[in-house]
Amino acid sequence: MKNKLIPLSIFLVFIVIFIIFYKGLQNTNIYTPGTKTSFEVPSVSVKLFNSNEIVNTLEIFSSDKFYLLNIWSSWCVPCRQEHSILMELTKDDNLRVIGINYKDTKKNANNFLKELGNPYDNIIFDNKGTNAIEWGAYGVPESFLINNNKIIKKYIGPLNERSMEEIKSFIK
Repeated sequence: MKNKLIPLSIFLVFIVIFIIFYKGLQNTNIYTPGTKTSFEVPSVSVKLFNSNEIVNTLEIFSSDKFYLLNIWSSWCVPCRQEHSILMELTKDDNLRVIGINYKDTKKNANNFLKELGNPYDNIIFDNKGTNAIEWGAYGVPESFLINNNKIIKKYIGPLNERSMEEIKSFIK
């Protein structure tokens, strides 16, 4: 009897372990950050890219216009992919595009803008990446649609044709 009980208990332990692993594989472990919207623009002192002037973000987003804040970097391949979308969005007078240059050098950023064009009305220089954290960004590129100092939509990853049409529908 004892000889039959040991193999049976080992078999049951393996069955339990198999079931646990099988259930674990059924659950997705892909992390998708939240896209919380309708929160206010953070009040942060930032350095402007071209002038090195220190200003508060509330001064940049002061009017009742629509703003698109785009976090980008010259070393970011998806940033290159979305750049033509940003250039297209600058043609709309109801939208101002503001950039945060994230963990980059001014030389590389200037070369990037000379090569692809500058869609930004203003650029915040964030060489340490701390300003992007204040906005709740997870990486580059990310974009925030802003109106009346409220973030109304967050785009994680590069902008595409669909997101461009969505932005245009918001600002009409």
